[in-house]
Amino acid sequence: MHKVRIKRGKEGSLARRHPWVFSGALTPLEIQPKDGDWVEIQDYNGRTLGFGHFAADKTIAVRILSFSSQSPDQVWWNERFSNALQWRNRLGLYTNGAPSTFRWIHGEGDGLPGLIVDSYSGVAVVQFHTTGMARCADAILHAMREAMGDTLLCVYNKSAKLGEGTNHGPQEDGVLWGELPEVVWGWEHGNRFIIDLVQGQKTGFFIDQRENRSVIGGFCRDATVLNAFSYTGGFSVAALAGGANRVDSLDSSLRALEIAHENVLSNGFDAEKHRKIQDDAMHFVKGDLSEYDCVILDPPAFAKRMGARHAAVQGYKRLNAHAMQGMKAGSILATFSCSQAVDEAMFYNTLVAAAIEAQRDVRVLHKLHQPADHPVGIFHGEGAYLKGLVLAID
Repeated sequence: MHKVRIKRGKEGSLARRHPWVFSGALTPLEIQPKDGDWVEIQDYNGRTLGFGHFAADKTIAVRILSFSSQSPDQVWWNERFSNALQWRNRLGLYTNGAPSTFRWIHGEGDGLPGLIVDSYSGVAVVQFHTTGMARCADAILHAMREAMGDTLLCVYNKSAKLGEGTNHGPQEDGVLWGELPEVVWGWEHGNRFIIDLVQGQKTGFFIDQRENRSVIGGFCRDATVLNAFSYTGGFSVAALAGGANRVDSLDSSLRALEIAHENVLSNGFDAEKHRKIQDDAMHFVKGDLSEYDCVILDPPAFAKRMGARHAAVQGYKRLNAHAMQGMKAGSILATFSCSQAVDEAMFYNTLVAAAIEAQRDVRVLHKLHQPADHPVGIFHGEGAYLKGLVLAID
């Protein structure tokens, strides 16, 4: 195992147990580790600080998995996965054999930077965000089977797109273990959803909005609702479950809209209460939105890196200002940002600027965040990526 040393005076973040080591904090390396290699992190005196995955030619040179003097082995992996599953059990999200949908592993929040695992009633979808995690696939698979036992039906790798243009390698999406059911269902607050696992975005569904969908559904009684950037209709079903008179799902993807309509029907709602609109959401919200009592804006991340933050803020401001201008007095706007580079304060201030531009009086009714199965490590505040507000437009 390669050893990397931290420069004198650069140990502060590691003392605070932050899991990232930036390339500028490392002393020059005589032998360059390969991308994804395990490395032992030492201070300038040679004392072991922990172990992690090396990333060649990246700003974040090492992601630390263990702040310990012992390198991780299979027992370590098993304990990490078992502990994470026990927490989801305590949250009431996982019960052996019962239909459930939850995030099992949330990267740094569960002490496993570079790894995401979502579970849809025994079908686990894995995303390797680093080469190091991809190279640990066998140990990860063993730990998953050990933790979930017979209730684990299939493990599917959804990492090919993540590896494009990186050092990951080529990776192919596909079954790592078990047999993939013909239809994968997700369950949430009594509603069920078709999970577009193979062709869909992320792991097939946006589990991180589970609790927020429930909250917003409570604002939709007797309402006409626009669900912009609807994808497969998570918020649409929640709005109908909350008593909405009609929901319009708006998305640029016809496939997503068709699945959204299937999800509406599979939960027993009248087809006439759901309308599909295939259009560009940024264009659509520039129009008259006065027929809607509630507008939901859940766009994809406008900024995936700090360098794109300014452009992202401008995008959020334009989107929300247009919506506010077109909405009637007394309506509700539920708006979100999942851009990690845009923090909660910045998003709030962006919405203030949007309200000023739209010349509307706006009140904050509710603040929204990611749920407990998407935990934020106390030493890694960057993990708090999802933020939202429910606004009254006067």
